[in-house]
Amino acid sequence: MRIHLGTPAVSDRPMALTIGNFDGVHLGHQAMLHALQLAAGSLGLATGVVTFEPHPREFFSPNDAPPRLTTLREKLELLEAAGIEQVSVLRFNRTLAAMPAETFISAWLVERLRTRWLLVGDDFRFGTRRSGDFETLQHAGATQGFECFALSSIMAAGQRVSSSAVREALAGGRMELARQLLGRPFFMSGRVGRGQQLGRTLGYPTANLRLNRRVSPLSGIFAVTVTGLGPQPRIGVASLGTRPTVSSSGQWLLEVHLFDFDSPIYGARIHVHFMHKIRDEVQFDSLETLTRQMARDAAAARDYFAQATDPTT
Repeated sequence: MRIHLGTPAVSDRPMALTIGNFDGVHLGHQAMLHALQLAAGSLGLATGVVTFEPHPREFFSPNDAPPRLTTLREKLELLEAAGIEQVSVLRFNRTLAAMPAETFISAWLVERLRTRWLLVGDDFRFGTRRSGDFETLQHAGATQGFECFALSSIMAAGQRVSSSAVREALAGGRMELARQLLGRPFFMSGRVGRGQQLGRTLGYPTANLRLNRRVSPLSGIFAVTVTGLGPQPRIGVASLGTRPTVSSSGQWLLEVHLFDFDSPIYGARIHVHFMHKIRDEVQFDSLETLTRQMARDAAAARDYFAQATDPTT
């Protein structure tokens, strides 16, 4: 998959294209990507996605923007897994925010990306003051040589699939609902770094991942599976939060204790899949109390996996 950062490069092939933030790459996004693949195959076009960095809501309201479901790297990994051939990551800044809808269409979609077939969500808005919409694109396509289609909302678990719905499920600890909306367990990824070795001292060595996030969409103690350490997923228990018992930094950290595993993995890039929430993060009055609770958490995670029909999906 080719990735272009900033202003889109001129495409060497006419494209079937879709545009959006694609945060989480949930079932609704996956339906768009599938429709894109079908159209590209029948029309002999390349598949392309236009997305934005940062998320527009982070640009306009950085202190109030919702937590991301996926980092940029995770989103690109998921788009590549969906078979997308080219992704243009547009820098969302004041210039792009102020660009007239007509300019975005003619200069970028038509001239640079050579769009011949375009798919957007039914609520897609773009351009200065969000003045552009599906009707704008349809009218432009009729004169500038591309077809435009809108995909209606996708339903799952009795509700409209959206990034907001996934965030709400994760914040409430409803991991099965999040899984139904995403079409897979929610995951976070990163490289294993060296921590304070406190977990090993307490008898629960952990793989530590700094999230580099302003805020996380979920927190607490979870039964997890981990991929990236061999051909088969590993199971374990994870703590995601700010560790109030042992730290006052307020920095988010993901700590994973893998069951029946004790190999050095510093520097490995792993994916942590959140299968079941055990409890919320709380502050304990002593390390002894924390250690006793860690034993109960590990036992709860083992019980979850022992009862799961397929513990790795």
